Amino acid sequence: MTDRARLERLLGGEDLSWLVARVRRRMARGEPLDVPVILTGATSRQRSAVQLLLGRRPRPGGTLTVSLAAVDEVVRRSGACPDGLSAAITALTGEVTDRAEAAAELDRRWQAAFAPLHGVIELHPELTEWLYRARASGLVRRLAGTPESATPLLASLASVLTQLPAQGDPLGRFAAQHAGEAHALDQDRPLATLALGAARAMSGLPDGNGAEWRREVWASVGLLCDDVSSTVLTLGLSGDPRTATGRALAILHEAGQPAVLTLRQLVREPPQLAACEVFICENPVVVSAAADQLPDGRAPLICTHGQPGAAVMHLLRALASAGARLRYHGDFDWGGLRIGNVIFGRIPASPWRFHAADYRAVAQPGHGRRLTGPPATAHWDPCLAGTMREAGVAVEEEHTVDDLLSDLAR
Repeated sequence: MTDRARLERLLGGEDLSWLVARVRRRMARGEPLDVPVILTGATSRQRSAVQLLLGRRPRPGGTLTVSLAAVDEVVRRSGACPDGLSAAITALTGEVTDRAEAAAELDRRWQAAFAPLHGVIELHPELTEWLYRARASGLVRRLAGTPESATPLLASLASVLTQLPAQGDPLGRFAAQHAGEAHALDQDRPLATLALGAARAMSGLPDGNGAEWRREVWASVGLLCDDVSSTVLTLGLSGDPRTATGRALAILHEAGQPAVLTLRQLVREPPQLAACEVFICENPVVVSAAADQLPDGRAPLICTHGQPGAAVMHLLRALASAGARLRYHGDFDWGGLRIGNVIFGRIPASPWRFHAADYRAVAQPGHGRRLTGPPATAHWDPCLAGTMREAGVAVEEEHTVDDLLSDLAR
């Protein structure tokens, strides 16, 4: 039995507090207590306290060395704590948790929290790397905090991922059915952060940000977020006559008229896709001119209408997956180069009359709009930006329509 009063007299003084702290730290680390500990720069009071404890004068010098085995013997023989130094430190300072054991237990609880996702990996092997990174980066720990909080979160995530890809379901309705709440996949929710990352990995899309990127990622796994506001202007696409969208596309294709497709239509009733050459422009004026001047025999044409939105990117990726050869042309200005970087950086497209030599062929110094604004680089042609800067002229697609139409006609 521990004699608390005697133990306080032995080890409870301020001048031995460093020794008690050292012993407690070793206990927490699972380290042995039969070794000496050393205190550098010990004060005379600390040296006197050790002399009083052990009954012998410490060695002279700038350091103080104390044998824990000797302290253990003193604690036992004095009757202060017959169970030894470890029990004495626990009686003085409280229970000591073995850090290695605690860490192992915490790891076991985290493994149990992640267990529902193992079945998801069997269903979607392409998520293996994503799951590894989510664990290794500490993302789930930052979002959930503890294994207890992570358990329901990851169970909901598994429920969501096992239902993907969906069939053009509205995001809120899908969340209500498979996550228990219509807003569970809203942007600011932890579940949405994890599910969106997994959806991106499933579809192989690059990292990104912003509302359009999130729409694009959800659409890539068949979930529609604001499914009618994102549209794409097309010309010359054919459709499946078994669907309403397909029949409408067929009528417009036969009439040589453009068609505007919503993201909802692209996901639920996609157009017929083939391994053909598909041209992409930045401005609707090119589509209008092609419809007017090339009623027959033109190649399919897609318009980004500036920066491409979710519907545009979804259609272009579907075309690329079907084997289509995509070619893109944009405005010869700094904004046009930035849009080109997005197109060429995110889909397998090649430039369409969009190199430095093409710019030199159409740029006329002293004519047209002056090139202004923050410069940009063209990742697909390192010479293009310098050539444009030297000429100082912006060339919109409206001024190159004749050349573009001649390509479409072929």
